[in-house]
Amino acid sequence: MKDEVIQNGKWEFNAEVTKVFDDMLSRSIPDYFGMRYLTTELALALAQKRTDIVDLGCSRGAALKPIIKALDAREYKYLGLEISPPMLEVAREELPEADIREFDLRKGYPEVISSVTLSILTLQFIPIEYRQRIIQDVYNSLTPNGIFLFVEKVLGNDSYADKVLVETYLDGKGDNGYTQDQINAKRSALEGVLVPVTAKWNEDMLRSAGFKHVECYWRHLNFVGWFAIK
Repeated sequence: MKDEVIQNGKWEFNAEVTKVFDDMLSRSIPDYFGMRYLTTELALALAQKRTDIVDLGCSRGAALKPIIKALDAREYKYLGLEISPPMLEVAREELPEADIREFDLRKGYPEVISSVTLSILTLQFIPIEYRQRIIQDVYNSLTPNGIFLFVEKVLGNDSYADKVLVETYLDGKGDNGYTQDQINAKRSALEGVLVPVTAKWNEDMLRSAGFKHVECYWRHLNFVGWFAIK
């Protein structure tokens, strides 16, 4: 379903957004499918049998689905955490093999022993003061050699660099069929809801949590993916 959502007020992951979410991501995230492919490949490469595979902010289940399809479901447990009721409903339909839970990461972290944890464009929607604690919880829950796959929108290293990144990104959204009114409305709705930090800030949080192997595996403009291995 085509994304033509224009929200009034602050951004919400409501039923209207849930219906068009796949189209929204594919037209809003540069090289979206390349990011998804690489994330899946890294998850499969480091998944350990008889452990949990966890997705923080699983939305409709797009990150877990190809992993579940590729692995023997009997050898792993799959856990998706989500706070949006419409997203939860769809994820439960799409991923019957997984435990999809309503869960607010600001209030805690599930008891898991994970070899793969995903956070794909999730922490940017959580207030900054909670993020280091959440990443620490991810680290603590991982097995040795477990992997954290972390994708975020980021700020440029300075205001001019950020301006160049943002303007180029917004031009790309126009090329993908969004009108200027749609671009402006979405940008306004997301202000104060999606709060990015710099790439260095994210990397510092990963290292502060204890990760020794932190590497960027994907980047396109102001979107970055890292793997961090315990």
